[in-house]
Amino acid sequence: MANTFTQIYIHLVFSVKGRQNLIQKNWKEELHKYICGVVNGKSQKVYAIGGVADHIHILVSIKPEISISELVRDIKANSSKWVNEKRLVSGKFNWQEGYGAFSHTHSLLDTVIAYINNQEEHHKKKSFKEEYIELLQKFNIEYDEKYLFEWIE
Repeated sequence: MANTFTQIYIHLVFSVKGRQNLIQKNWKEELHKYICGVVNGKSQKVYAIGGVADHIHILVSIKPEISISELVRDIKANSSKWVNEKRLVSGKFNWQEGYGAFSHTHSLLDTVIAYINNQEEHHKKKSFKEEYIELLQKFNIEYDEKYLFEWIE
């Protein structure tokens, strides 16, 4: 689009179906690289990707030609297929329905990147549920807890 200039940074968060601890350390980095390939294939850019065994965080910049829901749909569908084709888990791997998408200003990118890259340490102190609700509250997003992810305590 001529004369269209944007700077859109989105922090995506979504979890493994049933909040199962299926993302193993020995293939997590390969999964992250695969997801980066999916995002790059859509002409978008990944700034950070991280997570733990039951959920993932991705900081992307997106162009207005693609919707957030389209990008998340493609990430989830392609990465689920990849995990299943490589038989990295026993049974079937799926991402849970839904996702969080939080916009950030350019001036906070270093902070968000550090946060995403520090997920392993972060979750020694805080559960995913606590983290996710804190994000919703920080961004003043109204929610009904019955529509949040399936929580396994």
